[in-house]
Amino acid sequence: MLLSNLAVVITTCFVLVQCHDCKDYDLSASDQSLIDMMKHYLHTSRKEQGPSTGKQGASGVTYVRWGKKECSRAGELVYTGQAGGNQHTSKGGGVNYLCLPNDPENGEPIKVGNVQLFGAEYQTDSSYGPSEMKSNLIQKEVPCAVCYQRKRSTVLMIPGRKTCYKGWTFEYTGYLMSDYKDYSYKDYVCVDKDAEPVDNKTSDENGALFYVISTNCGSLRCPPYKNGVSVKCVVCTK
Repeated sequence: MLLSNLAVVITTCFVLVQCHDCKDYDLSASDQSLIDMMKHYLHTSRKEQGPSTGKQGASGVTYVRWGKKECSRAGELVYTGQAGGNQHTSKGGGVNYLCLPNDPENGEPIKVGNVQLFGAEYQTDSSYGPSEMKSNLIQKEVPCAVCYQRKRSTVLMIPGRKTCYKGWTFEYTGYLMSDYKDYSYKDYVCVDKDAEPVDNKTSDENGALFYVISTNCGSLRCPPYKNGVSVKCVVCTK
């Protein structure tokens, strides 16, 4: 369809150019038929497309709010759940944290399992976390919320910041966390500064772990950074 429409446009333009030096601008019957066909095409295509409303289509982005059961601001809650991941002592398998919904549709039992999915626990207290966060989170499970923001196209987690740059919309701020440096690899995630537990259960079952990380000066330039401090983070959308 595109090629045929393009051919019509090119042919029409050629006819008009050829007649540019004509004194009477007389057109043959075939030329007039071509122009009439072009007019008809333009008229019908406008009807098919309809008037432009200037409104954006239905679009948006999702992000995980780690450490909370609800979304902030105008975010729409997709689902709430519990953070999970691979066992902290595992040397292979998945390395990312997962936000597991509270209403799973479970699979079938298997005899020999590749066990990798565990719940996640906070490893933060007065010694291992910033004073801004609650000190009673240690050994408690980590909640999470998957949030949807309408009319946005990009999600950005900025490490080392607690505010968004100009032109970006603030979603939440917190602290950068991951598993302990001597354990298995995990993603860096931004855990809400007002983090809460899944419930009041404290059992020290380990599994996937959330530790606040700190800086080390050297190849990391100080200033502007400081040595041995927690790392703030912020989640922004645009």
